[in-house]
Amino acid sequence: MKKVFLFSVIIVLSFSCAKKVSQENKTEAKSEKVIVGGDVDSHGCKASAGYTWSIVKNKCIRTFEGTKLSHAEESGKTYTTAAYVVFEGNKAELFLDTQKESIVLERKSEGDSWVNGDLQLIPWKGYVLKKAGKIIYTGQ
Repeated sequence: MKKVFLFSVIIVLSFSCAKKVSQENKTEAKSEKVIVGGDVDSHGCKASAGYTWSIVKNKCIRTFEGTKLSHAEESGKTYTTAAYVVFEGNKAELFLDTQKESIVLERKSEGDSWVNGDLQLIPWKGYVLKKAGKIIYTGQ
């Protein structure tokens, strides 16, 4: 009789421990809703993988695979950031380190500069980007 009673107590304890562990696992699963690599934007681009939406390409791209533009030389200033440009037909899309959104420039025909307001991207010894007539970026 003592063996049956002891066996019953062991079974009851093991079921209650298993239930408690199961409840703890459910609580942990509910609190951990951050998924690694789950940082997609409204277009489905994953920023953690280096992707951003391109208006001219109409898809997610990695801007650093485009043409790199470096800050124009200024006396005594050193920059650690860069800008990038991607091309599609007669459009050039600028991804500037100073802007949150990209800027689309257009040109009228082959060989012309791409223009948007006071920005002008000139194909000369690579590329030169001017703002209001002043060179701000250059690249190849």
